[in-house]
Amino acid sequence: MNDESGFWHNDELIAELEKDLRYISVILKQKGRELLADYAITPPQFIGLQWLFEDGDMTIGELSNKMFLACSTTTDLIDRMEKKELVERVKDPKDRRVVRIHLLKKGEIIINEVIKKRQEYLQDVFGDFSEQEAMALKGSLAKLHQEMKKE
Repeated sequence: MNDESGFWHNDELIAELEKDLRYISVILKQKGRELLADYAITPPQFIGLQWLFEDGDMTIGELSNKMFLACSTTTDLIDRMEKKELVERVKDPKDRRVVRIHLLKKGEIIINEVIKKRQEYLQDVFGDFSEQEAMALKGSLAKLHQEMKKE
């Protein structure tokens, strides 16, 4: 059932997809919290470390925008992460008025270890999937991600 925009309408299917994605999200979030228990960092701290790991040094404002947090909240988060020696504030060499948050080795180690454990968890979950099923799901999720980024 395509309309002129090419989108097919099936309210029941969309409702089921939304529910499945919501449940998967909750399970992944809970599993992620369990994995973080070994590292004495909070989920928001982990998310901040992930952004720094993936995108490199950034200002508090840039990190706040990525995390959808107020700058004051992100500043408190960075203060606590700095005390744990996960990140440091560094002056931008091009503009000394700008302070960037830099991921330190200890923070990078935590990110790598937690991501590895998450991947091991998913590998266990995918144990009953054929390679074709896993590849089809990966392709569909990649397409979904691209479509959602357009919004």
